[in-house]
Amino acid sequence: MVKNHRIPVTAGLEDTVSRADAALIRRAIRTVLSCEGVAVPCEINVLLTDEDGIRTINREMRGVDAPTDVLSFPAFSYLPGQPPTDDADADPMTGLTPLGDMAINLSRVASQAKEYGHSRKRELAYLAVHSVLHLLGYDHLDEGEQKRAMRAREETVMAALGLPR
Repeated sequence: MVKNHRIPVTAGLEDTVSRADAALIRRAIRTVLSCEGVAVPCEINVLLTDEDGIRTINREMRGVDAPTDVLSFPAFSYLPGQPPTDDADADPMTGLTPLGDMAINLSRVASQAKEYGHSRKRELAYLAVHSVLHLLGYDHLDEGEQKRAMRAREETVMAALGLPR
């Protein structure tokens, strides 16, 4: 597993990021990158926010005036299963390939964990995994093959994290 990825985890507004949450998110992201065969050093920016913060981002970036659980903003358009394999997209200043940004709604982490009957830890890791897969080209807009492929990858990574359903 490439360990020289850069994964800054910041909090929106007056929130703070716990060391445990930041460590879990970084571990989840690195596990996805490893499972997907990403061999180049990458950068992914993570913002932890609340209902109002993610609603604002969703409205400003996507024109959708509603909160959600996680948002993903890829820097490049990769195809599922075809991640970057060389430094062609790397930032010349850092040597890192910027995969993109994600915003996670911590309010939804708590409510969805309760709704789905699993731990907050599992839900937070799942949303990070889900978002990284979007950054790597996976999608679930259809209810067919794309969604099945993405869900299968999520389950593989969650099992590798020791957080299966």
